Amino acid sequence: MTPRFDGLQAFVRVAESGSFSEAARRLGLSKSMVSRQVSALEADLGVRLLHRTTRSLSPTEAGRAYLERCQRILADLDEANLLVSRLQAVPRGSLRVTAPLSFGTGHLAAALPDFLERYPEIELDMNMTDRYVDLVDEGWDVAVRIGRLADSSLIARRLAPIRRVVCAAPAYLERHGVPRTPTELSGHDCLSHSAVNPWEWRFATPDGPLPPVEIRGRFHADNGDVLRVMALAGQGLTFLPTFFVGDDIRAGRLVPVLEEFVPLDVALHAVYPHNRHLSPKVRAFVNHLAETFGPEPYWDRGIGGQGAHGGR
Repeated sequence: MTPRFDGLQAFVRVAESGSFSEAARRLGLSKSMVSRQVSALEADLGVRLLHRTTRSLSPTEAGRAYLERCQRILADLDEANLLVSRLQAVPRGSLRVTAPLSFGTGHLAAALPDFLERYPEIELDMNMTDRYVDLVDEGWDVAVRIGRLADSSLIARRLAPIRRVVCAAPAYLERHGVPRTPTELSGHDCLSHSAVNPWEWRFATPDGPLPPVEIRGRFHADNGDVLRVMALAGQGLTFLPTFFVGDDIRAGRLVPVLEEFVPLDVALHAVYPHNRHLSPKVRAFVNHLAETFGPEPYWDRGIGGQGAHGGR
């Protein structure tokens, strides 16, 4: 008997995730249903595909060989489905997108109603998190990412430049003075991002990068919104993208400093697996973001000056 397709798909998702619960979540089924599908597949084949214990789950030797072939089959099927979908040329279906928490809630969310209005046959599943998300292993279609991208097998499209500025509240600068060069930061309270290197900031001139500047300060946080609040309260200098502080700079609540020392460039990217590049829904979403944010992001307008084009 030809092994049933639903059992094959369930087995692949269980083997990839190492969990019946996670496989069930990805497939939109109950855990018991996924377990029954895998057991039925094993019965059809007459071989055990998974080692099951109370603490772990892993493919058997036969399961590993079968998994490799099944993954190819599913990948070929996905490609065939994408080709047909492209011929239809109508973006539709479920689209799973992950994005950084602060940027996602502060800017990306505002771009979503127009997208859903424009493409009524798309169902959007958003994930806002600052942790690194493995698109392939976790089954996401697109990631919105900020910063330099590590080499990978993913496709990346640049959406917009990301500027960063060193800035502080006017009251702080009145009390402590305005730093004129990066080396003067050693005499200031610096509000640093603990998810990056919390003890140094990097700058550059038109002639090239400067040596890393050691900083000090009594407050660190892994969230830019928190650092912005502390800067507004006069607690020190912070080094943030303008999508956090653009409105504050325009309103005079924060004052940029060291603008002539331009850090290395980073950008906003949309990243997606190779097997999604033909998908109309992915293409529509990425194009919508490029139209919304680039080439000059709205949060940079009216700030003036050369600015600091962020990097880390």
